Amino acid sequence: MKKKIKINKTIIFCLFIFYLISILSISSTLNYLPETLNNLVIKQTIFYILGIVLILIIINIDSNILINKSKYIYLLNVFLLLLVLIIGEKTNGIKAWFYIPVFGSFQPSEFMKISLILFLAEIINKNRKSEQCDFNLIIKCLIITLIPSILTFLEPDTGAVIVYFVILIVMLFVSGINLKWFIYFIFLGIFGLGSILYLYLYKQDLFISIFGSSLFYRLDRLFDFVNLNGMQLTNSIISISSSGIFGHGINNIPIYFPELQTDFIFASFTSCFGLFGSIILILTIFIFDKEIINIGKNKKENIYKYILSGICAVLIYQQIQNISMTIGLLPITGITLPFISYGGSSLISFMILIGIVLNIQKNKWLIHKKKAFLILSFSTLFIYFL
Repeated sequence: MKKKIKINKTIIFCLFIFYLISILSISSTLNYLPETLNNLVIKQTIFYILGIVLILIIINIDSNILINKSKYIYLLNVFLLLLVLIIGEKTNGIKAWFYIPVFGSFQPSEFMKISLILFLAEIINKNRKSEQCDFNLIIKCLIITLIPSILTFLEPDTGAVIVYFVILIVMLFVSGINLKWFIYFIFLGIFGLGSILYLYLYKQDLFISIFGSSLFYRLDRLFDFVNLNGMQLTNSIISISSSGIFGHGINNIPIYFPELQTDFIFASFTSCFGLFGSIILILTIFIFDKEIINIGKNKKENIYKYILSGICAVLIYQQIQNISMTIGLLPITGITLPFISYGGSSLISFMILIGIVLNIQKNKWLIHKKKAFLILSFSTLFIYFL
Protein backbone atom coordinates (compact mmCIF):
# COMPACT_ATOMS: atom_id res chain seq x y z
CA MET A 1 0.00 0.00 0.00
CA LYS A 2 1.35 3.40 -1.03
CA LYS A 3 2.23 5.89 1.65
CA LYS A 4 -0.12 8.83 1.77
CA ILE A 5 0.17 12.36 3.06
CA LYS A 6 -2.55 14.79 3.97
CA ILE A 7 -3.01 17.97 1.95
CA ASN A 8 -5.39 20.81 2.82
CA LYS A 9 -6.82 21.96 -0.52
CA THR A 10 -7.77 25.43 0.75
CA ILE A 11 -4.23 26.20 1.92
CA ILE A 12 -2.67 24.83 -1.29
CA PHE A 13 -5.10 26.84 -3.45
CA CYS A 14 -4.24 30.02 -1.54
CA LEU A 15 -0.51 29.32 -1.97
CA PHE A 16 -1.21 28.93 -5.70
CA ILE A 17 -2.83 32.41 -5.80
CA PHE A 18 -0.03 33.89 -3.68
CA TYR A 19 2.53 32.57 -6.14
CA LEU A 20 0.71 34.07 -9.11
CA ILE A 21 0.44 37.45 -7.37
CA SER A 22 4.08 37.27 -6.30
CA ILE A 23 5.56 36.67 -9.76
CA LEU A 24 3.25 39.21 -11.41
CA SER A 25 4.29 41.80 -8.83
CA ILE A 26 8.01 41.00 -9.01
CA SER A 27 8.05 40.99 -12.83
CA SER A 28 6.38 44.41 -12.78
CA THR A 29 9.25 45.87 -10.72
CA LEU A 30 12.08 44.75 -13.02
CA ASN A 31 12.02 47.99 -15.05
CA TYR A 32 13.27 49.83 -11.97
CA LEU A 33 15.89 47.25 -10.97
CA PRO A 34 19.45 46.67 -12.25
CA GLU A 35 19.90 44.13 -15.06
CA THR A 36 21.69 41.85 -12.61
CA LEU A 37 18.34 41.33 -10.86
CA ASN A 38 16.36 40.35 -13.98
CA ASN A 39 16.27 36.71 -12.80
CA LEU A 40 14.17 37.41 -9.67
CA VAL A 41 11.04 35.75 -11.10
CA ILE A 42 12.97 32.55 -11.85
CA LYS A 43 14.60 32.58 -8.41
CA GLN A 44 11.24 33.15 -6.68
CA THR A 45 9.82 30.20 -8.61
CA ILE A 46 12.72 28.02 -7.48
CA PHE A 47 12.13 29.13 -3.88
CA TYR A 48 8.45 28.16 -4.22
CA ILE A 49 9.29 24.71 -5.59
CA LEU A 50 11.86 24.18 -2.83
CA GLY A 51 9.22 25.28 -0.31
CA ILE A 52 6.75 22.77 -1.69
CA VAL A 53 9.32 19.99 -1.33
CA LEU A 54 9.95 21.05 2.29
CA ILE A 55 6.20 21.03 2.99
CA LEU A 56 5.94 17.45 1.72
CA ILE A 57 8.93 16.40 3.84
CA ILE A 58 7.65 18.09 7.02
CA ILE A 59 4.18 16.59 6.66
CA ASN A 60 5.75 13.13 6.94
CA ILE A 61 7.82 13.92 10.03
CA ASP A 62 6.47 12.91 13.43
CA SER A 63 5.40 16.20 15.05
CA ASN A 64 6.78 14.97 18.39
CA ILE A 65 10.28 15.01 16.88
CA LEU A 66 9.92 18.70 15.98
CA ILE A 67 8.68 19.50 19.49
CA ASN A 68 11.22 17.38 21.38
CA LYS A 69 14.13 18.76 19.35
CA SER A 70 12.89 22.36 19.51
CA LYS A 71 15.50 23.34 22.12
CA TYR A 72 18.35 22.24 19.85
CA ILE A 73 16.76 23.95 16.82
CA TYR A 74 16.47 27.12 18.90
CA LEU A 75 20.10 26.94 20.09
CA LEU A 76 21.28 26.38 16.51
CA ASN A 77 19.43 29.50 15.39
CA VAL A 78 20.86 31.51 18.29
CA PHE A 79 24.35 30.38 17.21
CA LEU A 80 23.63 31.47 13.62
CA LEU A 81 22.41 34.88 14.82
CA LEU A 82 25.65 35.29 16.75
CA LEU A 83 27.74 34.07 13.82
CA VAL A 84 26.08 36.44 11.34
CA LEU A 85 27.17 39.40 13.48
CA ILE A 86 30.76 38.21 13.08
CA ILE A 87 31.03 37.03 9.47
CA GLY A 88 27.71 38.04 7.90
CA GLU A 89 27.23 40.15 4.76
CA LYS A 90 26.35 43.81 5.39
CA THR A 91 23.58 45.20 3.17
CA ASN A 92 22.03 48.67 3.53
CA GLY A 93 23.76 49.05 6.88
CA ILE A 94 22.33 45.79 8.25
CA LYS A 95 24.49 42.74 8.98
CA ALA A 96 21.79 40.07 8.82
CA TRP A 97 22.75 37.72 5.96
CA PHE A 98 25.19 34.95 5.15
CA TYR A 99 26.18 34.81 1.51
CA ILE A 100 26.29 31.25 0.19
CA PRO A 101 27.81 30.79 -3.31
CA VAL A 102 25.28 29.59 -5.94
CA PHE A 103 22.38 29.65 -3.43
CA GLY A 104 22.60 33.35 -2.57
CA SER A 105 21.91 34.99 0.80
CA PHE A 106 20.55 33.35 3.95
CA GLN A 107 18.90 35.32 6.80
CA PRO A 108 18.89 33.48 10.17
CA SER A 109 16.36 35.85 11.80
CA GLU A 110 13.64 34.54 9.46
CA PHE A 111 14.19 30.98 10.69
CA MET A 112 14.44 32.08 14.32
CA LYS A 113 10.68 32.75 14.14
CA ILE A 114 10.11 29.03 13.54
CA SER A 115 12.39 27.79 16.32
CA LEU A 116 11.02 30.40 18.74
CA ILE A 117 7.45 29.23 18.14
CA LEU A 118 8.35 25.55 18.65
CA PHE A 119 10.51 26.13 21.73
CA LEU A 120 8.03 28.50 23.41
CA ALA A 121 5.23 26.01 22.75
CA GLU A 122 7.22 23.25 24.46
CA ILE A 123 8.09 25.47 27.46
CA ILE A 124 4.52 26.74 27.87
CA ASN A 125 3.09 23.24 27.56
CA LYS A 126 5.46 21.87 30.25
CA ASN A 127 5.13 24.77 32.71
CA ARG A 128 1.53 25.97 32.31
CA LYS A 129 -0.02 24.13 35.25
CA SER A 130 -1.66 26.79 37.42
CA GLU A 131 -1.87 30.55 37.90
CA GLN A 132 0.79 30.28 40.61
CA CYS A 133 3.26 29.19 37.92
CA ASP A 134 2.48 32.15 35.62
CA PHE A 135 5.30 34.41 36.83
CA ASN A 136 8.01 31.75 36.44
CA LEU A 137 6.62 30.82 33.02
CA ILE A 138 6.67 34.43 31.84
CA ILE A 139 10.26 34.90 33.01
CA LYS A 140 11.39 31.73 31.20
CA CYS A 141 9.60 32.73 28.00
CA LEU A 142 10.90 36.29 28.25
CA ILE A 143 14.51 35.10 28.53
CA ILE A 144 14.04 32.74 25.58
CA THR A 145 12.69 35.65 23.52
CA LEU A 146 15.21 38.24 24.72
CA ILE A 147 18.30 36.27 23.66
CA PRO A 148 17.54 36.27 19.89
CA SER A 149 15.96 39.74 20.20
CA ILE A 150 19.22 41.27 21.47
CA LEU A 151 21.27 39.53 18.77
CA THR A 152 18.81 40.56 16.05
CA PHE A 153 18.65 44.13 17.38
CA LEU A 154 22.44 44.36 17.03
CA GLU A 155 22.23 43.60 13.28
CA PRO A 156 20.12 45.88 13.48
CA ASP A 157 16.71 44.47 12.47
CA THR A 158 14.05 45.99 14.71
CA GLY A 159 11.22 44.62 12.56
CA ALA A 160 12.19 41.02 13.35
CA VAL A 161 12.51 41.87 17.07
CA ILE A 162 8.93 43.14 17.07
CA VAL A 163 7.82 39.87 15.44
CA TYR A 164 9.54 37.85 18.20
CA PHE A 165 7.61 39.72 20.89
CA VAL A 166 4.32 39.45 18.99
CA ILE A 167 4.85 35.67 18.98
CA LEU A 168 5.58 35.70 22.73
CA ILE A 169 2.55 37.83 23.66
CA VAL A 170 0.06 35.89 21.53
CA MET A 171 1.26 32.46 22.67
CA LEU A 172 1.18 33.47 26.35
CA PHE A 173 -2.30 34.93 25.89
CA VAL A 174 -3.58 31.73 24.25
CA SER A 175 -2.06 29.70 27.11
CA GLY A 176 -4.51 31.43 29.46
CA ILE A 177 -2.16 33.21 31.85
CA ASN A 178 -3.67 35.80 34.19
CA LEU A 179 -4.39 39.08 32.36
CA LYS A 180 -2.84 41.12 35.18
CA TRP A 181 0.59 40.13 33.85
CA PHE A 182 -0.25 41.67 30.48
CA ILE A 183 -1.22 44.90 32.22
CA TYR A 184 2.10 44.95 34.10
CA PHE A 185 4.07 44.41 30.92
CA ILE A 186 2.08 47.06 29.05
CA PHE A 187 3.05 49.61 31.71
CA LEU A 188 6.68 48.47 31.58
CA GLY A 189 6.62 48.71 27.79
CA ILE A 190 5.15 52.22 27.88
CA PHE A 191 7.79 53.30 30.40
CA GLY A 192 10.60 51.81 28.29
CA LEU A 193 9.40 53.31 25.01
CA GLY A 194 8.76 56.64 26.71
CA SER A 195 12.33 56.70 28.01
CA ILE A 196 13.73 55.92 24.54
CA LEU A 197 11.61 58.64 22.91
CA TYR A 198 12.69 61.18 25.54
CA LEU A 199 16.36 60.48 24.77
CA TYR A 200 15.66 60.63 21.03
CA LEU A 201 13.87 63.99 21.23
CA TYR A 202 15.88 65.80 23.89
CA LYS A 203 19.20 63.96 24.42
CA GLN A 204 20.19 62.93 20.91
CA ASP A 205 23.94 62.63 21.54
CA LEU A 206 23.30 60.35 24.52
CA PHE A 207 20.76 58.37 22.47
CA ILE A 208 23.28 57.74 19.67
CA SER A 209 26.03 56.79 22.13
CA ILE A 210 23.73 54.19 23.75
CA PHE A 211 21.75 52.80 20.81
CA GLY A 212 23.80 53.83 17.78
CA SER A 213 22.98 55.93 14.74
CA SER A 214 21.03 53.11 13.04
CA LEU A 215 18.21 53.19 15.61
CA PHE A 216 18.23 56.99 15.43
CA TYR A 217 17.67 56.70 11.68
CA ARG A 218 14.86 54.18 12.23
CA LEU A 219 13.08 56.52 14.62
CA ASP A 220 13.42 59.23 11.99
CA ARG A 221 11.56 56.88 9.64
CA LEU A 222 8.90 56.48 12.32
CA PHE A 223 8.36 60.21 12.33
CA ASP A 224 8.23 60.12 8.53
CA PHE A 225 5.21 57.86 9.00
CA VAL A 226 3.64 60.23 11.53
CA ASN A 227 4.04 63.21 9.18
CA LEU A 228 3.56 61.19 5.96
CA ASN A 229 7.00 62.34 4.80
CA GLY A 230 9.86 60.50 3.10
CA MET A 231 10.28 59.61 -0.56
CA GLN A 232 9.61 55.89 -0.12
CA LEU A 233 6.28 56.34 1.68
CA THR A 234 5.19 59.35 -0.39
CA ASN A 235 5.81 57.62 -3.73
CA SER A 236 4.18 54.42 -2.48
CA ILE A 237 1.01 56.30 -1.56
CA ILE A 238 1.02 58.16 -4.90
CA SER A 239 1.44 54.87 -6.77
CA ILE A 240 -1.43 53.20 -4.92
CA SER A 241 -3.83 56.16 -4.91
CA SER A 242 -3.41 56.72 -8.66
CA SER A 243 -4.07 53.08 -9.60
CA GLY A 244 -7.87 53.30 -9.72
CA ILE A 245 -10.08 50.22 -9.88
CA PHE A 246 -8.02 48.08 -12.27
CA GLY A 247 -4.55 49.63 -11.92
CA HIS A 248 -1.97 50.92 -14.40
CA GLY A 249 -1.43 47.46 -15.87
CA ILE A 250 1.30 44.85 -15.54
CA ASN A 251 4.88 46.18 -15.84
CA ASN A 252 3.56 49.72 -15.56
CA ILE A 253 4.40 51.07 -12.09
CA PRO A 254 4.25 54.87 -12.60
CA ILE A 255 6.81 55.99 -10.02
CA TYR A 256 9.87 54.51 -8.30
CA PHE A 257 10.14 53.78 -4.56
CA PRO A 258 12.87 51.72 -2.82
CA GLU A 259 12.34 48.01 -2.02
CA LEU A 260 9.41 47.79 -4.43
CA GLN A 261 10.04 44.04 -4.95
CA THR A 262 10.37 43.20 -1.24
CA ASP A 263 9.03 45.33 1.61
CA PHE A 264 6.80 47.45 -0.66
CA ILE A 265 5.51 44.63 -2.88
CA PHE A 266 1.89 45.42 -1.94
CA ALA A 267 2.28 48.92 -3.38
CA SER A 268 3.78 47.43 -6.56
CA PHE A 269 0.93 44.95 -6.97
CA THR A 270 -1.82 47.47 -6.23
CA SER A 271 -0.23 49.98 -8.60
CA CYS A 272 -0.46 47.44 -11.42
CA PHE A 273 -3.83 45.85 -10.60
CA GLY A 274 -5.66 48.54 -8.63
CA LEU A 275 -8.42 48.16 -6.10
CA PHE A 276 -9.68 44.98 -7.79
CA GLY A 277 -6.31 43.26 -7.44
CA SER A 278 -5.83 44.36 -3.82
CA ILE A 279 -9.29 43.02 -2.90
CA ILE A 280 -8.41 39.63 -4.43
CA LEU A 281 -5.13 39.55 -2.47
CA ILE A 282 -6.72 40.57 0.85
CA LEU A 283 -9.58 38.10 0.36
CA THR A 284 -7.08 35.29 -0.31
CA ILE A 285 -5.14 36.27 2.81
CA PHE A 286 -8.36 36.20 4.86
CA ILE A 287 -9.33 32.72 3.59
CA PHE A 288 -5.79 31.44 4.18
CA ASP A 289 -5.54 32.78 7.74
CA LYS A 290 -9.06 31.65 8.65
CA GLU A 291 -8.26 28.10 7.55
CA ILE A 292 -5.21 27.97 9.84
CA ILE A 293 -7.22 29.43 12.74
CA ASN A 294 -9.91 26.78 12.18
CA ILE A 295 -7.27 24.04 12.29
CA GLY A 296 -6.16 25.40 15.67
CA LYS A 297 -9.73 25.46 16.98
CA ASN A 298 -10.24 21.81 16.03
CA LYS A 299 -7.13 20.55 17.84
CA LYS A 300 -7.59 19.28 21.39
CA GLU A 301 -3.92 19.12 22.35
CA ASN A 302 -2.75 22.36 23.98
CA ILE A 303 0.75 22.25 22.52
CA TYR A 304 -0.65 22.26 18.98
CA LYS A 305 -2.85 25.22 19.86
CA TYR A 306 0.24 27.08 21.10
CA ILE A 307 2.21 26.31 17.93
CA LEU A 308 -0.64 27.32 15.63
CA SER A 309 -1.27 30.52 17.61
CA GLY A 310 2.40 31.45 17.16
CA ILE A 311 2.21 30.78 13.42
CA CYS A 312 -0.99 32.84 13.12
CA ALA A 313 0.67 35.63 15.11
CA VAL A 314 3.57 35.86 12.64
CA LEU A 315 1.36 35.65 9.58
CA ILE A 316 -1.33 38.11 10.64
CA TYR A 317 1.06 40.63 12.17
CA GLN A 318 3.32 40.71 9.11
CA GLN A 319 0.35 40.94 6.74
CA ILE A 320 -1.19 43.85 8.65
CA GLN A 321 2.14 45.59 9.26
CA ASN A 322 3.38 45.28 5.67
CA ILE A 323 0.17 46.42 3.97
CA SER A 324 -0.41 49.22 6.48
CA MET A 325 3.10 50.65 6.22
CA THR A 326 2.82 51.00 2.43
CA ILE A 327 -0.25 53.23 2.80
CA GLY A 328 0.99 55.24 5.78
CA LEU A 329 -1.08 53.64 8.54
CA LEU A 330 1.88 52.08 10.40
CA PRO A 331 5.62 52.82 10.58
CA ILE A 332 8.02 51.38 8.00
CA THR A 333 9.76 48.44 9.66
CA GLY A 334 11.23 46.35 6.83
CA ILE A 335 8.70 43.54 7.35
CA THR A 336 7.97 41.37 4.30
CA LEU A 337 4.51 40.39 3.04
CA PRO A 338 4.38 36.59 3.56
CA PHE A 339 4.47 34.52 0.35
CA ILE A 340 4.36 37.67 -1.84
CA SER A 341 7.57 39.63 -1.21
CA TYR A 342 10.68 38.48 -3.03
CA GLY A 343 13.18 36.71 -0.79
CA GLY A 344 14.34 33.14 -0.31
CA SER A 345 14.76 33.16 3.48
CA SER A 346 11.36 34.75 4.11
CA LEU A 347 9.49 32.53 1.66
CA ILE A 348 11.18 29.28 2.71
CA SER A 349 10.62 30.01 6.41
CA PHE A 350 6.90 30.57 5.82
CA MET A 351 6.68 27.41 3.71
CA ILE A 352 8.21 25.50 6.62
CA LEU A 353 5.57 26.99 8.93
CA ILE A 354 2.83 25.83 6.55
CA GLY A 355 4.40 22.37 6.52
CA ILE A 356 4.10 22.37 10.32
CA VAL A 357 0.45 23.48 10.06
CA LEU A 358 -0.38 20.64 7.67
CA ASN A 359 1.58 18.19 9.82
CA ILE A 360 -0.52 19.18 12.82
CA GLN A 361 -3.79 19.00 10.96
CA LYS A 362 -3.47 15.44 9.65
CA ASN A 363 -7.03 14.99 8.49
CA LYS A 364 -9.09 14.94 5.28
CA TRP A 365 -7.98 15.26 1.69
CA LEU A 366 -5.72 12.25 1.41
CA ILE A 367 -3.43 12.24 -1.59
CA HIS A 368 -0.54 10.04 -2.69
CA LYS A 369 2.92 11.44 -2.02
CA LYS A 370 4.12 11.33 -5.64
CA LYS A 371 0.82 12.70 -6.90
CA ALA A 372 0.99 15.61 -4.43
CA PHE A 373 4.53 16.49 -5.52
CA LEU A 374 3.66 16.38 -9.22
CA ILE A 375 0.46 18.41 -8.86
CA LEU A 376 2.07 21.16 -6.77
CA SER A 377 5.33 21.38 -8.72
CA PHE A 378 3.82 21.33 -12.22
CA SER A 379 1.03 23.74 -11.28
CA THR A 380 3.71 26.15 -10.03
CA LEU A 381 5.71 25.81 -13.24
CA PHE A 382 2.54 26.16 -15.33
CA ILE A 383 1.71 29.49 -13.73
CA TYR A 384 5.28 30.70 -14.19
CA PHE A 385 5.21 30.09 -17.96
CA LEU A 386 1.79 31.75 -18.43
